[in-house]
Amino acid sequence: MEKLKLAVIGTGLAWEQLHYPAIERLRDKFEIIALCNKTPEKATAFADKMNLSKENVYTDYRKMLEREDIDVVDILVPISENYEVAKDCILANKNIIAEKPFASTAAAAEELIRLANEKNVTVLVAENIRYDEESFIIKELLTQSIVGEPLYFIFNTACDFRNDMIGKDFGRKEWRQHPAFEGGIFLDGGIHDIARMRFLFGDVDKVYAIGRPCDNDYSPFITINALLHFNIGITGHYAFFTDNKELTKSNIGFRIICTRGEIYLESKDCENVVVTHADGIAENRKFTKAQGYYYELENYYDAVMSGKPIVSTPEKELGDIKLVFEILEKAKMNVI
Repeated sequence: MEKLKLAVIGTGLAWEQLHYPAIERLRDKFEIIALCNKTPEKATAFADKMNLSKENVYTDYRKMLEREDIDVVDILVPISENYEVAKDCILANKNIIAEKPFASTAAAAEELIRLANEKNVTVLVAENIRYDEESFIIKELLTQSIVGEPLYFIFNTACDFRNDMIGKDFGRKEWRQHPAFEGGIFLDGGIHDIARMRFLFGDVDKVYAIGRPCDNDYSPFITINALLHFNIGITGHYAFFTDNKELTKSNIGFRIICTRGEIYLESKDCENVVVTHADGIAENRKFTKAQGYYYELENYYDAVMSGKPIVSTPEKELGDIKLVFEILEKAKMNVI
């Protein structure tokens, strides 16, 4: 099987914990040939782990892009750098896997889409939610009307970012705590929720939102409460809360109420989609959590090698970005 030669820009947590493990499972499809990081020690340490020679390690990604043997570039940089790095890769005629959000504004995302079309490069936005098994399960339940027509939904996301900042994971990053882009962790994290809803329900035609301001840099609001109406007719309540996790179990999570029952996803880690029928009988549809990173990279390989449609296109990501900022704008108009 022919392999795609992969170069990586950014060898931090997202690469180490999310993309690299998926690439390891796809070693018959991808070959990592170059790594780049502004901090040379980080790239060198990962190169040593992979037995990649030092001449394939870079601190300047533009120098790396001069190589003619690169088939695709995996971009894993802070959100404020996504646009510039993606643009440079596209102008260098490199196919790219771009982290979400594709850019930190809708205008910048639109420009990247235009450039990618002009250069005829293949772009996948690594929105893992569009590839997670639980998303596919819920989509199939809705498509097959297993519990009837969807009427309304409740989607509640609560994250304790204040404590995450002193942890050992993604929240401790300075660029997340003091973001150089609008929207803070709502653009960074809430966009996953937006992607899940749009994957399941399509486009939104009406938005109403209220927000409670946040005094910290990491988010413009402590809470955002939005009422969303989708073109297919479903209306629902989406809440995003930054300063604590749900303490009562089970979580509110994501509930879709239909004419003949309910679909319930407690969280992305619960490993069960619960389907409750009108007669009270419930069944579990099991999933393996966090598989989206694998499936998105597999989809990308098939798209480049055999023309298979990409599930998470830049155009879909643009829709996600636009909805994020529409909710933020409506929340600013209705501050509590």
